[in-house]
Amino acid sequence: MENQNEKPMATKSNFFQSNTAKMIMVGALTLFLLIPLALVQDLISERSQRKNEVIAEVNNSWGEEINFYGPILKVPYKEETETTYIDSKTNQTSIQKTTSINYVYFFPEVLQNKTKVEKVSDIKRSLYNPIVFKANMTFNGSFENLNFEKLGIKKENIVWDKASVIIKTTNLKSIKSDLKININGSNYSMESKTDEGDNVFGTLETSSFNITDVSKINFNFNMKYNGSNSVQFIPIGKTTSTSLDANWNSPSFIGNFAPNDTTKAISKDAFHADWKILHINRAFAQQHTGIIPHLKSYAYGVKLIETVDQYQQNERASKYGFLVIGLTFLIFFLIQTISKIGIHIFQYTMIGLALIMFYTLLISITEHSSFTTAYIIAACSVIIMLILYSISVLKNKKFPLFIGAALTVLYSFIFVIIQLENYALLVGSIGLFLILGSVMYFSRKIDWGNN
Repeated sequence: MENQNEKPMATKSNFFQSNTAKMIMVGALTLFLLIPLALVQDLISERSQRKNEVIAEVNNSWGEEINFYGPILKVPYKEETETTYIDSKTNQTSIQKTTSINYVYFFPEVLQNKTKVEKVSDIKRSLYNPIVFKANMTFNGSFENLNFEKLGIKKENIVWDKASVIIKTTNLKSIKSDLKININGSNYSMESKTDEGDNVFGTLETSSFNITDVSKINFNFNMKYNGSNSVQFIPIGKTTSTSLDANWNSPSFIGNFAPNDTTKAISKDAFHADWKILHINRAFAQQHTGIIPHLKSYAYGVKLIETVDQYQQNERASKYGFLVIGLTFLIFFLIQTISKIGIHIFQYTMIGLALIMFYTLLISITEHSSFTTAYIIAACSVIIMLILYSISVLKNKKFPLFIGAALTVLYSFIFVIIQLENYALLVGSIGLFLILGSVMYFSRKIDWGNN
């Protein structure tokens, strides 16, 4: 009776000392450590959001994205309407004529633009450097062969001496130039006007002038802005040519029209791009009556980007956290199984927390340095800590040095994947295949049935 009571106790004791039980506990601990790893990822997202908020605040005070189209020739004309009235008592019919003022808008025949963008590097808020710049734009071109008859407008109804030129642009508050436009040799000042039908673009308009020659009206003007992130134009010219230079090495060309491949040039310090767009390349006419259509969807230009954002790099690194913890635990478990050295679950917990500390070190150091420097410091700190801890736990130096070498290879492998873009999936798949092969090789002689 006494032996029967002792037998289950022995079986129970043997089970908890078996490799199966240890594997279950280590696996459960790995899953549990996903909780602090998720908290680290939340911290990265929070810091990234804070950066976006600070940059948005700076951009709002300095100058926001620039969207521009113009100039547009605005000509008023008289429009007569007839209203028929019938007297109910006498059945007599009378016609009443009313005259109203409407407007016709002509886009340029030729529109040429040269823009120089100069990045401002000394604007800093807290830990962050927003992408802000100064833009100097020069425009010239002409309106030619104004065809009122095509729109059904009689010449006698045109108010020739009330013509004006308008420009549509965002970021009005950050215009830094004297707003004057030269029209056929005469300078006209421009003022901001309210356009209730357009909630996207602000409107600048000249004072009225007399059209003396409808065959050709030449113009030129200059605009200077403080802006941020991007510069975009709308090709309203029958032939629109744009030349853009900037002291920035990572442009992203955006919009409906790509720059000319033969003249586009990008160096480590600057870039140059040209566009030439014909009226047949976009689906709107050169003249409009009543209102100007919304043309923002036809914009083209360039966005100044950060090639690799530090928080995106941190986020990508944290996504490999489960892989690092799992493989590190697997190495310790194989060492424990081969060498018969006991490693307590508490010691596994300390190892896992040290691996998670890598990511908090990484993000905190990155905010004050480069990602590469932060990665090296954080990785070296964690590897050295685990080597010293492993010497205490494993009671020798051979296995800790192997662990340090394995972690060095693993962190280096992850760093390479983070830097890659086009080949990240390929390199990652090959690396994981080699890691799996190594684990299979070192575990091939373990007799799992007797443990």
